Amino acid sequence: MDMLEDLKSLQFEYEMEEEDRNWLYLLARSRGLMIKTCAHATFFCKLLHTFRQSLREELNSRRLRTGDLDDIPDDDELRVGIIGGGHVGKQLARVLLQLVPIPAERLQISTRRPEALDEFQKLGIQCFYHNSRLAGWANVIFLCCLPSQLPNICSKIHTSLDKACIVYSFVAAVPLPRLKLLLQHTNILRPHYQCFEGFVNIWGANEDIVAALQNPVILQATCPYNPAGGIILNIKWLEGMFYAALNLCTAKAMPYPKALKLLNELFLSVHLEDCGKDGGSCSQFQLEDFVSKIYAKNLPRKKPLPWFDLTAVQLRETPFSQQLLANPALQDHLTNLYCQSFGISLTREQQPEVSTGSASK
Repeated sequence: MDMLEDLKSLQFEYEMEEEDRNWLYLLARSRGLMIKTCAHATFFCKLLHTFRQSLREELNSRRLRTGDLDDIPDDDELRVGIIGGGHVGKQLARVLLQLVPIPAERLQISTRRPEALDEFQKLGIQCFYHNSRLAGWANVIFLCCLPSQLPNICSKIHTSLDKACIVYSFVAAVPLPRLKLLLQHTNILRPHYQCFEGFVNIWGANEDIVAALQNPVILQATCPYNPAGGIILNIKWLEGMFYAALNLCTAKAMPYPKALKLLNELFLSVHLEDCGKDGGSCSQFQLEDFVSKIYAKNLPRKKPLPWFDLTAVQLRETPFSQQLLANPALQDHLTNLYCQSFGISLTREQQPEVSTGSASK
């Protein structure tokens, strides 16, 4: 509920000159971007948490069959680090805590002013100023800093990053090639958004982000393929998520048939009316969807997939690009998986208009 809705004199735009009101749409755009970026980061963490659990169960089952009990890890849970404790970092932390949900002991924040994060420290979250320490602990790191701060941060953390650690950048002004160079790391995700004018403002005004993402209208507008609200997500981000999941399997030396099985179980887990009983008619991901036909033909079944450079995946065409762009059934599966992960089920009539954006810059 907007507490200021009927109190016009207390609203931001009350004293604005008429010619300045033309810029008010930027407020809605900024809020919409914040809601979308937090929603997509939450979806990513939800899927990654589920995928890591499935991966651990599969690996433990294999070790039990082979009798290799000494190699079963005690702690392979999702550990999330946030670098930056400003507005973006705080909003993201609140959303991840409440909507993934990530336990407080699995979230850490590194910021120059940890004393300003009393709200989170009371919840049991470790807040400190030691970026390299956080990089050595987390398996997912969100960069929520200013562009000017990024070179120094990257110089401090790049030697502490595990190869499989996923760096997720909220720093829109720094492109992927620059990030790769600064971090000397390839396991990077950076969502890219396009904005356009003349949109209907559906983002609200004063409602907090967590509450906004429990509003079915707003949540549907954040769907990866949905251009509602004047903001379009470049679909290469989704592509990067798939390859990031495959990299997790490669890091554990999992044979590629098992990796594809886990991928099918995760991303095609929400079935549509057209899928038949238990999804029997769903198409399944194949090796040729992710690597070239020549590479697929020569890859032994007991071998893992190659390590994928996620920056290259998001900047170039891959074998999987056309699947995401031109496969309506896959788009519907992913849209329904997205909404269901937030507790909302869509009917066929509620499927959003599809938009994929253009190539990342």
